[in-house]
Amino acid sequence: MGSYDEADSGNIVVINDYEDSQPATPPMEQPKVVGAAAAQAPIISSYNDKIRPLLDVIDRLRLLMVMKEGIQLPTIVVVGDQSSGKSSVLESLAGVNLPRSQGICTRVPLIIRLQNHASPRPELYLEYNGKMVPVEEPQIATAINNATDEVAGPGKSISNIPLTLVLRKDGVPDLTMVDLPGITRVPVHGQPDNIYEQIRDIIMQYITPKESIILNVLSATVDFSTCESIRMSQQVDKNGERTLAVITKVDRAPEGLVDKVTADDVNIGLGYVCVRNRIGDESYEEARKEEARLFETNAHLSCIDKSIVGVHVLAQKLVQIQSKAIAKCLPEIVKNISAKLDANVSELEKMPKALTSIADATQAMMRIIQAAKESLKKLLWRGEFDEYPEDNTKHGTARFVEMLNRFSDELHNCEESNLSKDFLTEEIKVLEDVKGIELPNFLPCEAFLRILRRKVERISYLPIKFTEKYWDYVDDVVMSVLTRHSEMYYHLKVAAKGAAHNLVQKLREQSINWVKEIAEMEKLTGYTCNPDYMMEWNKLMNQKDHFINQISGTNMRPLPCSVNLQGFGEIQVEHLRQHSNVSILQQAFDLKMRMVAYWKIFKVRLVDSMALHLQYRVHNLVNNDIDEIVKELMGPEGHGIEKMLVESPAVVAKREKLKNSIKVLKESKDSVAKIMDRIVLYDAYLV
Repeated sequence: MGSYDEADSGNIVVINDYEDSQPATPPMEQPKVVGAAAAQAPIISSYNDKIRPLLDVIDRLRLLMVMKEGIQLPTIVVVGDQSSGKSSVLESLAGVNLPRSQGICTRVPLIIRLQNHASPRPELYLEYNGKMVPVEEPQIATAINNATDEVAGPGKSISNIPLTLVLRKDGVPDLTMVDLPGITRVPVHGQPDNIYEQIRDIIMQYITPKESIILNVLSATVDFSTCESIRMSQQVDKNGERTLAVITKVDRAPEGLVDKVTADDVNIGLGYVCVRNRIGDESYEEARKEEARLFETNAHLSCIDKSIVGVHVLAQKLVQIQSKAIAKCLPEIVKNISAKLDANVSELEKMPKALTSIADATQAMMRIIQAAKESLKKLLWRGEFDEYPEDNTKHGTARFVEMLNRFSDELHNCEESNLSKDFLTEEIKVLEDVKGIELPNFLPCEAFLRILRRKVERISYLPIKFTEKYWDYVDDVVMSVLTRHSEMYYHLKVAAKGAAHNLVQKLREQSINWVKEIAEMEKLTGYTCNPDYMMEWNKLMNQKDHFINQISGTNMRPLPCSVNLQGFGEIQVEHLRQHSNVSILQQAFDLKMRMVAYWKIFKVRLVDSMALHLQYRVHNLVNNDIDEIVKELMGPEGHGIEKMLVESPAVVAKREKLKNSIKVLKESKDSVAKIMDRIVLYDAYLV
């Protein structure tokens, strides 16, 4: 048995309803009592007197719409396949006519709140779309249909927006139930193609919370295991601990019904109930008498234990299960309300107060800028990532090293760093172009500078690309930090991000101009005081005689197609033999070795310079330049700060939402507090 089970929960209750396929007929008379349920009115009333305070507090919480705050309440959810007899069961419990039609007659969740009331005149009203509409008892079905059309639209479509029917009437059980659309797989004309998925989603939303009690309405004419409602309920209540089954249409298939419900092949933990519903123009009193006669006289149905058949048994069973569920869940509900209330109060306190003066706005702005400044120092300069421990993209110093290493790799692996391609071809051409009247074997300085200028020009896009990429990254980090610190001040956030972006773009442009100047300086003069230059050049020049001999030597037959040089690898030399002038080959080799030795120095110097420059610029940004944001925010006349006095709609809405939520939760907490000290008494009674 399930957690909501009572002593006789293993018993069986069954219902018969021919009228599901017939038009609803208003009763010929107003019954003085509600069928067998009213016949047992003293029992129900006595029970209601004990548990009414529990039901009242849950209804109060429901009225406060505490479920919108994520607080789940014990709820009887009525589900069933289309035409299983759901509406008939609810009519039998409430003693009033509900909408009937072919196909889906329940198109929205219908919350039915039954309250046993001693007044001789029933009180009924509908709640929907923020309205409370009084309803006369004979017009209930029409009123529900009209309200449904208003909520879900005319036609046959469905909606998840609920209606609430409140019925205060003498003799009805104190119950709150939610009637959901009947499950259908095949859409009819006027229904969307995904009608099944829409109904399934609504049902799963209501039956998934562990506080929900599932009232599964099944027709005796079908195999229970094939019912879609059983499949859905088993998905969320595998062992049936909170599922009660009501069997309808028992007179259509009475044979073997006892075996079906006692075998319990579909795990109905709270047991089965079999009932006969009102047919045609029967009054509810007549329907209950016919129900009693059926279970007394039918050869198959009379075998069922009388303690588990009839609408009056179903009413008592539901009241008991609901009461036990409320008593069990109420402490957890109190705990959840308190936790949600504390969380909302804390969140509201963390929100910034609305700014009411220029002084307040100025103070808030300075506080935000200083906080952002400190965060940027951590991320971009000091390498402290405690504010973004999981977001590696904000770890500025680490990302800078990665970008710098990629830039260095690109520079060292670019085409200009390929030492062996077309070996000496460019050097020979340049030497021939600058040839003039000069001393023999004199290496023209112009030849070296011309090659240097070409090489620097060809790689100049790399440091510019690296600079742009780094400042784009800095811009992203600055935007993210400012957004986080100014989230609650919309206008400040927008203005600060705009000012910060302008500042970063200015620094970006300055760095790009600096890179261009560096490139121009490198093209202007070849110079270094690094001793590695001479050491490298001398080492490379030691291979000169061997190389020249391999190309033009007269003692070698056949001449090799390639020559292996240290630092270069295998060099193709066939294209050099067309030059008969050994002197120009020697000069070209010397020029090449000077450029190779110098290019190594140049690449390291460029990477080092870029690293130092960008570090220097970022240091100035986080320590000094960022203060320019304040100046831009203030405006030339100091009036810019006034914009901060206007809060963003999102912040206003969030503050109001929290305030309203706190109000609801406080009222809910007060309502529950009045009953908590009596729960032990009710628990003892329910046992």
